[in-house]
Amino acid sequence: MTAANKPTLREMVEDFLFREAELLDDWRLDDWVSLFTEDGRYVVPTTDLPDGDPTRDLVFIDDDITRLRARAVRLNSRHAHREYPWSRTRRFISNVRVEETGEGELSVTSNVLVYRFRNGEGAPYVGSIHYILRRRAGSDDGGDLRIAYRRAVLDQEALSWHGAVSIIF
Repeated sequence: MTAANKPTLREMVEDFLFREAELLDDWRLDDWVSLFTEDGRYVVPTTDLPDGDPTRDLVFIDDDITRLRARAVRLNSRHAHREYPWSRTRRFISNVRVEETGEGELSVTSNVLVYRFRNGEGAPYVGSIHYILRRRAGSDDGGDLRIAYRRAVLDQEALSWHGAVSIIF
């Protein structure tokens, strides 16, 4: 690959985010969890406290890698009644911003729109996601990116007509 054909950092990050969205939309949850680092964390604050801190505030999701793996196993089983059969979803990622923070880490924000279809109804989820992505030292390939932190903030004021965040926003 010549320097002229080499993708920019933002393009590599966008490709990574698009791949993540595809894994979630295709309900390939085990593959999605494999995108996380071993010390990775995933947080979804409540809609009434989008800046909530899981160490002191109630949040919808506050998962480490062990909980993420367990969540994927449960959602892939018949025991997750809320998601059996699985919802159909389509994710749209936009306004991607990337900042190098040093030591192989990237601070990434993006807007996201997720349409969820289940039982003849559809509902949009709108919000933003903040990531801390890590790449291996010396790596210029977006395939080496991993999620160290993912915080999904919903813009809805309430989820009363949505019913669930089980789709892993």
